[in-house]
Amino acid sequence: MDTGSVSSSFEQLLAPQDAPPWWLVLVTAVLALVLVGYRPLWRLTRAVVTVAHEAGHALFALLTGRRLHAITLHTDTSGLTVSSGKPTGLGMIVTAAAGYPAPALLGLGYAALLGSGRVTVMLWATLVMLAAVLVKVRNVYGVVTVLVLGGAVFGVSWFGDELLQAGFAYLAAWFLLAAAVRPVIELQRSRRRQRGPGVSDADQLARLTHLPALLWVVFFAVVCLAALVVGAGLMLAPVEQLHPLLQR
Repeated sequence: MDTGSVSSSFEQLLAPQDAPPWWLVLVTAVLALVLVGYRPLWRLTRAVVTVAHEAGHALFALLTGRRLHAITLHTDTSGLTVSSGKPTGLGMIVTAAAGYPAPALLGLGYAALLGSGRVTVMLWATLVMLAAVLVKVRNVYGVVTVLVLGGAVFGVSWFGDELLQAGFAYLAAWFLLAAAVRPVIELQRSRRRQRGPGVSDADQLARLTHLPALLWVVFFAVVCLAALVVGAGLMLAPVEQLHPLLQR
């Protein structure tokens, strides 16, 4: 293989692209809000958030030295990540706490890449992450879900023109940033209705840390909202430079 061509391709991958049209960034933001806010669509798109949620548990399980066994994605858009190791302590706490902030932090990472013009990097990094998740998925629905998401990302990144790639990438970033907040709200509503000991991440964290579960829900909400604000600023900055009416 020609090392020169490999080096050239790698440099092309990392090279920043021009900022997209201002209207594309704003239109994708509105579309993301529709996908999150309109209930019939949310029932479908929430699966994307579940993949990111379980990937967050899995990643931090590995980073804290736990052994990752399986990821399961269910048709009701819930999920389960199974790891083994010490049942208490910092590793277990970090692993349990990583799920709800994960979509928001992933969206923030996307926003940082898009704000610097790295659309291609963002798309191919997504493929790598989905491939890593796929290795640990242990049920048919989960495998199909990850393959469909991966196929969509690959199709856009390989066959789409720059405008389509940018639109897809910005929609994904806006969606993750906005969508991360809704499961936290749903979590607290579910906790209000439950009777007896809870099984949610917040309830597990309460048992692990002896801190109120509500405090963990607030923590999730603060992280997600902060990521949304910062991520929006990163993606709108190039738009303000391109469109005089949006300049401060």
